[in-house]
Amino acid sequence: MQITPSPSAPPAQQREQALRDVAQKLEATFLSEMLKSAGLGKTPEGFGGGSGEDQFASFLRDEHAKAIAARGGIGLAETLFNALKGKADD
Repeated sequence: MQITPSPSAPPAQQREQALRDVAQKLEATFLSEMLKSAGLGKTPEGFGGGSGEDQFASFLRDEHAKAIAARGGIGLAETLFNALKGKADD
């Protein structure tokens, strides 16, 4: 569950939350590609859901990646956030 600051939050807090959201989304995209390379969502050869399963596998993979990133992921989001925050503070 993501917490977004209320409109009455200080601008600095809103900016930091926006940077965190962007960093987390980027980590989720990266994780989704890694899960794809690892074969998550690949239809088994002997039994599977056919072309429908192939078409929707990316959605499932993206949701898995978002869940992993929301729970801390691999630390990429935090690293990206710190880098973005450092650039924004300059």
